[in-house]
Amino acid sequence: MRLKLDENLGQRGREVLAAAGHDVCTVPEQDLCAATDEQIAVRCCEDGRAIITLDLDFANPLRFPPELHHGIAVLRVPVRMSTTALHRLLQTLMGALKTQPIDGHWWIVEEGRVRVFDPS
Repeated sequence: MRLKLDENLGQRGREVLAAAGHDVCTVPEQDLCAATDEQIAVRCCEDGRAIITLDLDFANPLRFPPELHHGIAVLRVPVRMSTTALHRLLQTLMGALKTQPIDGHWWIVEEGRVRVFDPS
């Protein structure tokens, strides 16, 4: 799966997803740290990548219609963020990527479950 990690996920998130066989690039790698969410979304579409983020702004299907994107996954972290919590969220995400398509969908990833918004 071709994924782009938003700048809020860091190198650790990249390492975990890449180790699982995903083609991962990050917002900082592409010098997009100062870009707007819309610019990042357009770049993901151009590159054929799903965006993985902690940014709740991407959780608005009216602003980012899922059917126009290769997938948007918003990770919902617990109140106390830790490396362990992030790892569990990424494990949940990777499990979902194995069983269902993200392309054209918007996901909210919580520990142990994924809520899918399907526009159809």
